[in-house]
Amino acid sequence: MSKSRTTLLVLCLRLGVTLSFTAPVARSRGGSRVLSAATLPDINAGPLAEAPDVGSLPDCPSTIWNSDFEDVVAERGSGSLPTCPYEWSATEESNRQGMNYFSENKDTIMSTLQEHGCIWFRGFDLMKDPEGFRAFYDNVGLDLCLDPIHTSGLRKMISKKDGIYEEVNKASLAQHYIGLHQESTHVKTSTYGAFVCFQDAPEGGEFIVADGARILRDMDSGVLKRIYEKKVRISVSNLDFDFLAATGPIRRQMMNFFKGLISDTVAPKFDMELEMLWGSDGNPLRLQAVEPPMSPVNRHPKTGLPIWFCNIHNHARYLRDGRPCTVPEVGMTDVYYGDLSPIPSEDLDHIDEVSRANIIRLPMKPGDVVFVDNYRMLHGRDIFKGDRFHAVAWFGEQSEEDKRIALDRKQGNVLNEMLNNYVENAF
Repeated sequence: MSKSRTTLLVLCLRLGVTLSFTAPVARSRGGSRVLSAATLPDINAGPLAEAPDVGSLPDCPSTIWNSDFEDVVAERGSGSLPTCPYEWSATEESNRQGMNYFSENKDTIMSTLQEHGCIWFRGFDLMKDPEGFRAFYDNVGLDLCLDPIHTSGLRKMISKKDGIYEEVNKASLAQHYIGLHQESTHVKTSTYGAFVCFQDAPEGGEFIVADGARILRDMDSGVLKRIYEKKVRISVSNLDFDFLAATGPIRRQMMNFFKGLISDTVAPKFDMELEMLWGSDGNPLRLQAVEPPMSPVNRHPKTGLPIWFCNIHNHARYLRDGRPCTVPEVGMTDVYYGDLSPIPSEDLDHIDEVSRANIIRLPMKPGDVVFVDNYRMLHGRDIFKGDRFHAVAWFGEQSEEDKRIALDRKQGNVLNEMLNNYVENAF
C-alpha cells in the first residue's frame, strides 16, 4: 500500500478518543510546579524505572456482554441512584500520608466506586506528576492494561513503561468537543479508568462525566425500545475514493481490490471486528470501517445494574455536526441501526437531550483524579483555550482467556508508535 493510502487509514480508526476538582494545597513532596508536554519530567528515570513496561502489560479485557432483556423498558430501573460523582477531598493528614493513604483505604475506595460509579479525588498532592499518579493506582491495587484501541495510535503514551496515555490536549483539537462515550469497542472494554490533571486549561477544557444508569432511566420508552430492538452499528472512519469515478469499466474491480486490501491487511490489526463497507451513508465511493451490530444497553458485570452502554452521543455525525468539530472527514464517525438504516434525527435529538441533562462538569485542577467505572460511566471533554495537560491510565480485571495475549505485543507497539507519529503531525 502506498504511503498516502496508509496515512489515510491512520486517522480513520477511532477518533472517539477519551480524555479527560479543588482548592490548591501545599505540596509535601518538593515544590509545586506546572507540567506541560514540554516540561514533563523524564519518567524513564528514578523510582519508576523498576516498574513493568508496556511490553509486559496485558491487553485490554474482552467486553462482557449481558444485554438480553425481555422488556428493556420495564427492567431499566426507575428509582433514585447514589450521588455521582462521589467527591473525595484531601485533608492535611491524608496528604502527609502520601501513597500510604491510598493503600490503607483501597477497599473503601473500590466499594465506593462500585456504589457511585465515579470518584473525584480533589486536592491531593501525590498525583501532581506521573510518578505520584503511578503511586496512586499501584497502591489502590489496580491492574494496568492497554487502551482498547492501543494500536490505533490515536492517543499518545506519555509513559510507555507505566501505561499512561496523554488525553486529547493538542491545540489543533482544542476546539473539538468530545461527546460522551465509554472506553469500549464491541470487542474490548477497560474495567476502570483514572483521569489525572497535570495542568488545567486557562479557559474551558472541563472533563465531563455522565452516569449510564441515569441516562437509561431517563430515556423515552419509545426511543429506548426502538434502538434496543434494532441495535446499533458504529462507523469509525471514512475513506473517500473519489478518484475511482474516473476508472470507468474497471471501477468495480478497483473497489473490490481496495476493500479487500484494507480488510485483509490493515483492519485486523485494530482488533475491532471491523467490516469494510462501501456507501453505507449514501456516498458510493466512501469506504467505511463499521463495527458489528451491538446492544446500546448492557448489564453491569458486577452489580447487574442495567446501563446505557453506547457511544452514540460522541459518534453520531448528526450530533457532531451541531457542535464544535475540527476533525477531518477521514476521522468522522457515525452511528446506524443494526441493519445500517439511519436513526431518526428526532431520536438522536432526544438521546442528546437526555445525555446532556445528566452531564456533570468537573473543572479539574492539578493533582485531581477522576476514577471511573468504565462500564457504568460515560466521559468526554469540552473545548478549551490555552495549554492543557491531562492524562489517563486504564485498568482491567483479566480473565484467564484475556491473560493469553492475542496480539503480538511488539508488532502492536510498533504500529502504535508509527500512528502516534503521524497523528502528532497530521493537523
